[in-house]
Amino acid sequence: MKIYLSHSTNYDYEKDLYGPLKTSSMGREHQILFPHDTENSSANSKDPILHGDLVIAEVSYPSTGQGIELGWANDGDMPILCIYKKNAKISSALRFITNELIEYENEEDMLNKLTTWLSAKN
Repeated sequence: MKIYLSHSTNYDYEKDLYGPLKTSSMGREHQILFPHDTENSSANSKDPILHGDLVIAEVSYPSTGQGIELGWANDGDMPILCIYKKNAKISSALRFITNELIEYENEEDMLNKLTTWLSAKN
């Protein structure tokens, strides 16, 4: 599955999001686009969003850029899965683009819940 990973840049996403995903079985089983990796950082995100199979959005931290990306995904009828850290105050507007929301407590919990969700969808 081709997955676009959407997130804010206002936290340590390389450690908290990219690292766990890259070293997990999910990272080996799916083609995940990490938009802020060096090789992808200058690319336009609209094309991979619209030509993938799924957008996973880490929505714990508000982000205008992420809102634009999620708007593109929604407009292109792409499936969107939102994940967020427990106790994060997430935007109520997310309910207009997806019913798929996963709350997680830590990296291990995030990976377990994502793996379970993806397995159920395949």
